[in-house]
Amino acid sequence: MARKISFDHVPSEPQASQEPPARLSANQVRPLLGLDRPLKQPGALGAISQNLGGIKERADRADELERQLLEGQTIVELDPALVDDSFVPDRMEASAADEAAFQELIREHGQNTPILVRPSPENSSRFQVAFGHRRLRAARSLGRKVRAVVRALSDEELVVAQGQENSGRTDLTFIERARFAARLEERKFSRETIMAALNVDKAALSRLIAVATRVPTEVVEAIGAAPGYGRVRWQELTDLLDGDGNRHRAIALVKEEGFADQDSDKRFEALVAALGTKAARARAESWSAADGTLAAKVMRTGKKLSLTFDDRVTPQFGEFVRQHLQRLYDEYRAASGED
Repeated sequence: MARKISFDHVPSEPQASQEPPARLSANQVRPLLGLDRPLKQPGALGAISQNLGGIKERADRADELERQLLEGQTIVELDPALVDDSFVPDRMEASAADEAAFQELIREHGQNTPILVRPSPENSSRFQVAFGHRRLRAARSLGRKVRAVVRALSDEELVVAQGQENSGRTDLTFIERARFAARLEERKFSRETIMAALNVDKAALSRLIAVATRVPTEVVEAIGAAPGYGRVRWQELTDLLDGDGNRHRAIALVKEEGFADQDSDKRFEALVAALGTKAARARAESWSAADGTLAAKVMRTGKKLSLTFDDRVTPQFGEFVRQHLQRLYDEYRAASGED
């Protein structure tokens, strides 16, 4: 760590001789790159997940982002034992096979791209990684120094760098992005900072946070990253969990023997199928009065029974029942011998 470390600002545009795959328009910004306001709508980075289909194109775009972030900086070699993880995790645990494959890639070809770290705000002799977590883990496992650029970053700049680099690669799954957004909000980051980190608009951010906060943590962690499933299917699971008793049932299901033995997508499928089967059985039945009027609908789900009244069919009947609940309850207690 004796080498000189430069903290010069990174240029906000690539050099003329290097044409990037896409350019930002005048009203789009990247806070980390020294511009004066957060990103409020998807720009060139966020558009990757929508407009670029190939894995190579996404990787090239992320490499371009990293090049801009690291350009003009001095690369140093650090002992990975001195580098801490980001204070906001974004990825869920990768499979052992994936980690082993990535580690072997680093062993054979070396670390081609440095990671980005900042001096630790808690310990001046340590560092904290902004992006390059997998490269850092590989260096730790291989017992090698990790090539890094050190920059003085605020908390906001660190999470934006972390989020934008992942958005460039688009390799975070929907639920990983949702959890990352929810964790940033828990730490009181502004919505604008979170939108900049994830390259999403306000509506998309709200959907991410809603799913992350409505699905129990135990369920998400048991399912894992579920790379095959996006917002629509996670929303389906969220709606199923709102059913009577389904939250407790889901937590019990993910703890059953054999559940964890499946891959992440299969675990997701199994849970949705189990909860969906129960939901299909919970159908409303119509209750007809002696004169044939369909006066109410009865829904039994688990230990709950619900009555629904349609004012278009029987005006004020529901209100009448509500006003006589005490009398009905007293009659119930008398009939059941509880008085």
